[in-house]
Amino acid sequence: MNLIALALSLTLTYAGMLMICLGMARHWKQLTSPRIPAELRRACVPTGVLFLALAAYTCSFVWDTGMAWVAWFGMSSLGGLMLLMLLPYAPRLALWLPIGGGLVCVVLNLN
Repeated sequence: MNLIALALSLTLTYAGMLMICLGMARHWKQLTSPRIPAELRRACVPTGVLFLALAAYTCSFVWDTGMAWVAWFGMSSLGGLMLLMLLPYAPRLALWLPIGGGLVCVVLNLN
């Protein structure tokens, strides 16, 4: 259970940072297709905040309350750094990484 919760919380922090990034007009144009309506961009920031809150909740399954907050801040920094490194070089991979992380969590849960 700990490895699954750890992988899920890292995936959720990355997805939260990605959604907050997509809430900005510059990154929205860089990462998405022009056919997608810009009204969808307004929903990205609240969704990102929700993902970050869910990541904090999943960190509480691995650690006690005080350490869970420290781990959540560390995972938020790690997720933001991963996104920062991926955006200039592989922007399309940055969009698909949370889906891959979710699939890894499902595979870990099956074993």
